[in-house]
Amino acid sequence: MSRYLTIDIPGTGGLLKEIDDDFRVAEIPAYLPCGEGEHLYLEIEKQGITTLEAIRRISRDLAIPEREIGYAGLKDSRGITRQTLSLPRIRPETALNLDVPRVRPLNAAFHRNKLKPGHLRGNRFRVRIRGVDEDGHEHAAEVLGRLAERGVPNYFGVQRFGGQGNSHLIGLALLRRDFRGAVDSLMGEPTAITDQRWREAVEAYRRGEYGEAVRLFPGFCRTERVVVERLVRRPDEFEQALYAVNPRLRKLYLSALQSWLFDRLLEERLPTFDQVEEGDLAFRHDNGACFLVTDQTAEAPRASRREISPTGPLFGCKMTLPAGSVREREEAILAAEGLSPEQFDLPGGLRMEGERRPYRAPLEEPEMARDESDLVISFTLPKGSYATTVLGEVMKTR
Repeated sequence: MSRYLTIDIPGTGGLLKEIDDDFRVAEIPAYLPCGEGEHLYLEIEKQGITTLEAIRRISRDLAIPEREIGYAGLKDSRGITRQTLSLPRIRPETALNLDVPRVRPLNAAFHRNKLKPGHLRGNRFRVRIRGVDEDGHEHAAEVLGRLAERGVPNYFGVQRFGGQGNSHLIGLALLRRDFRGAVDSLMGEPTAITDQRWREAVEAYRRGEYGEAVRLFPGFCRTERVVVERLVRRPDEFEQALYAVNPRLRKLYLSALQSWLFDRLLEERLPTFDQVEEGDLAFRHDNGACFLVTDQTAEAPRASRREISPTGPLFGCKMTLPAGSVREREEAILAAEGLSPEQFDLPGGLRMEGERRPYRAPLEEPEMARDESDLVISFTLPKGSYATTVLGEVMKTR
């Protein structure tokens, strides 16, 4: 099944598939710092590194534990991104004078609580698309109009699964308690790696030459190196080796598994992703609450007005289940991977309780501008939704 909507727009829709490095994301906060408290809210602009890498560098520069630095959302390494972090017991002048590569401090103010994932309203995206065909501007305008009217399929997409597209496989192995499989997936497949030293390091790992693999890993493969360093000392203790992985990363692998299962169910639901059916747990876009749909006909107008949307599972040990055939489909996809909700009840701070996620996201404030042969698109999505689906719809060929 196609991962795209069937949006019938006249014309070729032939946009050249090239997103420029001028890609910008800015968080829209759920609330502003009040000006007092022990947590300093620091707005930063970063480029070329992930949020977790920015946290690691700031932690080292300020000599505070990484786990004490809060964030509302994760941003990947592509483009220029702005977001807020919370730092405990740090003075504004200290934070604003940070000298951290690829991180620029912008503003700082105190607040009473630490930032936690989800403490944001959404993100504003600005993307430049190079080399647009003659009719591309009109095509993009119509596609954006249809997406604003119908909503955007709320895929996580490829950026959720790491540089090798394997983060969910690590999470799946962890949940199955297949620790060697988790390490194997963490290392990845040599054929998928273009960097020569990285590829040679993984090949050495596959041969069981752990010392050689440690020597070969490039500097940016810190996680892989520390895991294999433990295997050098204790070659068969894969579970212990995984304890070298930052707990935040381990939880990200499990989250990637949740995302992968959600995306598969959304793909099945795509023809009716904007309609509710009996048994659905519907999401209210005004307050984020969910309710069980018992009368499809009665709720259909609210779905048409984009007030409510069907939801899919981010599986966990406490997630509320839908009813009827909707529940059967969800249970079937989990069982096909040999999993049960109870397996998500992990120790060591890795417990995944689960939640519901809407199958569609509202597209707000879409704007476009032509710049010679380039097209600059801006739009806002709610927290947890990704720009890649919007761009995939705009830039697809038919």
